[in-house]
Amino acid sequence: MRSVYEWIGRIEAAVAGILLVAMVALVLLGGLARLAAHPLNWTMDFATCFFAWACFLCADIAWRRDALMSIGLLTERLSGRARQALGYCNHLILCAFLAYLVIAGTSLAWTSRNRSFQGIPEISYSWVTASLPVGGALLLLTTVVKMLDMRRAGAPAGPAAPARQA
Repeated sequence: MRSVYEWIGRIEAAVAGILLVAMVALVLLGGLARLAAHPLNWTMDFATCFFAWACFLCADIAWRRDALMSIGLLTERLSGRARQALGYCNHLILCAFLAYLVIAGTSLAWTSRNRSFQGIPEISYSWVTASLPVGGALLLLTTVVKMLDMRRAGAPAGPAAPARQA
């Protein structure tokens, strides 16, 4: 099971990288075309779509690596057991929010399936809104894996507290 989770993480990182490069290339192409007096308005629309997907994928990558911002002012003063309980509480709140995000995002993607993306009749707006439930599901999976790891290790939640210097 862990190998599947790691495989998903590698695919996710590759797709996020491709989307970020494509987004920059589209913005550059749109700027150059406008400079040449032949604007390509669709480039900004697709760059926005890629940005929506990249945001969720990159958020999950950062969550997997414990690279999100955190404030340990209060938690580092807690005992290991209290820190672990607070970590479980935080993760449960995240799970509830992400489950709601998946449900509401799926409903939004479904209801926007007949809407065209920026007036392009062949492309559904659901391609953009689907980033919400997919990203939420990936973040939910990572949160559950983190909770299972906390349970197995029996260690305090979150990244290790920095060592204090004397």
